Amino acid sequence: MKPNIITGQYVQISQTPASVWARIAGRLIDQIVLFTYTFMMIYLTDLADWSPETQTDWLMLFVAILPITFYTPAMEMMNNGRTIGKMAMRCRVVMADGSSPSIGALLMRWVMMPFDLYLTGGLGIFFIVFTKNQQRIGDLAAGTMVIKEGGYEQFSVSLDEFTHVSRNYTPHYPQAALLTQGQADVIERVIRTSSLERDGERIAALATKIRQTLDIQSNERSDIGFLYTLLHDYQYYLLEVV
Repeated sequence: MKPNIITGQYVQISQTPASVWARIAGRLIDQIVLFTYTFMMIYLTDLADWSPETQTDWLMLFVAILPITFYTPAMEMMNNGRTIGKMAMRCRVVMADGSSPSIGALLMRWVMMPFDLYLTGGLGIFFIVFTKNQQRIGDLAAGTMVIKEGGYEQFSVSLDEFTHVSRNYTPHYPQAALLTQGQADVIERVIRTSSLERDGERIAALATKIRQTLDIQSNERSDIGFLYTLLHDYQYYLLEVV
């Protein structure tokens, strides 16, 4: 199943979550890589004869442990959301909206890994199987998901994708073209989360502020109707450019 996501810039992203088996296989490959690295470090640096009284041995132990500890987040930061195991299984980490993961998101999913695997008896696998985008606990906390690289598509959304903004749609407010993406997001959020009975004052305050900012004199629509129309006009002008 490919979730279709429309970003704030009205670019549609279609991406396929990686299967639980692909993720398990990728994890096993990463464990083999780490085991091989550990074996080589023991063999090459004589860590088998490590002594707590020797400063050089402490340094070598630190050099050996550091890459093992930070392998996953470091690889994903440097390699576009991929570890060696993920590369082998053609998977990578992305944000749930399809964008590249931030450093904070990658660190969050790494910090949560013990809760997915070790401290909860593998509860993360249950989440991968039963969540919509096949996200483990760390993914849900970080807002990320693991996708199949061959199942990722990105393309611009046309006007025809919006039933309320067709090719023959006539904008009511030319000033809508002056809205910023942030302002449009605020309008959309208010429309989506507000109730006219409960949040009438909030809606009216936003509508008044926007009318003043964009110098719109018309009051022919209710405040909520005005916000709806203005947002539709904004989408029309933006998609015309796209």
